[in-house]
Amino acid sequence: MHLHKYIIPTLLIPFMNTVFGQGSLAPKYSNEFLSIGLGAEALGMGNAHVAQTASVNSGYWNPAGLTQVNKWLEVGLMHSEYFAGIAKYDYLGLAHSINDKSAVGFSAIRFAVDDIPNTTQLIDNQGNIDYDRITTFTAADYAFLFSYARKLKIEGLSLGGSFKVVHRKVGDFAKSWGFGLDMGLQYQIKNKWKFGLMARDVTSTFNAWIFSLDQQTQEVFINTGNAIPENGLELTLPRLILAGYRKFELGKKGIYAAGEIDLDVTTDGKRNVLVKSNVFSIDPHMGIAFGFKEFVAIRAGISNLQYVQDFSDKKKLNFQPSIGLGVNFKGFYLDYAFTDIGDASVALYSHVISLRLKLNKPKNAK
Repeated sequence: MHLHKYIIPTLLIPFMNTVFGQGSLAPKYSNEFLSIGLGAEALGMGNAHVAQTASVNSGYWNPAGLTQVNKWLEVGLMHSEYFAGIAKYDYLGLAHSINDKSAVGFSAIRFAVDDIPNTTQLIDNQGNIDYDRITTFTAADYAFLFSYARKLKIEGLSLGGSFKVVHRKVGDFAKSWGFGLDMGLQYQIKNKWKFGLMARDVTSTFNAWIFSLDQQTQEVFINTGNAIPENGLELTLPRLILAGYRKFELGKKGIYAAGEIDLDVTTDGKRNVLVKSNVFSIDPHMGIAFGFKEFVAIRAGISNLQYVQDFSDKKKLNFQPSIGLGVNFKGFYLDYAFTDIGDASVALYSHVISLRLKLNKPKNAK
């Protein structure tokens, strides 16, 4: 039986107050489901993908990479589960090459926990426990990205942007709508060096929350010492990602080695990352790959580098490793990654599989 079958109001209520609580317009970890990453190709390399991305998944990683889509339509799919199947993460992406200079893309992301027991009505008006009054609800986060990219006059330089719509819903208790903008640059030198610059939530992303709590649920909040959440705005501050990628040819038989390093610069104050300050923090992550042409690739990565303090007050450097494998056959890309959602010593590892399809224009299409 899944762990979430045992969730009780004392767990649900503090969660709602923490995420949707009063007095914090810009919480440190807002819309964090959009920081997980997508596509087993990138996850296998420790999410170091901003510079090298060149597929339908670029709408998320760096929309400038959509200019490398060279087919009429490219489709991306992914499904993964975290925390022993409690949380489910799904993705659908579409990309279309308009011409040799521009492309458009669409991405849909869902991260959700389904069938959460709602026990706020467990006790009736006479004080009796009635298990038939238990219902279930879903806590889900959705994001929809509309992307456009174009090659600039400078050779090798591309610019892209993604307008995103964010919808978050916690059963019938709360929901929000948010809007934001991501911008990206990508510069390529002779298919060996690639550099990327990604500005997420460049204008800041606003989520407008609306709460719908009935009288009995409000009484449960009060009786358990929790404040009743109020309608308000939640702000996601900008994040800047600097990336560099290098590919090395090993001989003349198509065997290669490649690596990328990304630096995530957050602007929401001090985080528990490798480089931190009260103004901004820098979280480095990196990945390597070995492959043969475009047919097969083996990947590995390191991310979430943190100094963790143990019970003896000693600090040690902790990190999250990941590995992956990718194969390609006539435009059909199958990628696998073995990684987790957060700190390697806490979260459970997950198997992630993603697909990409490159499709030519139908012969009978106008």
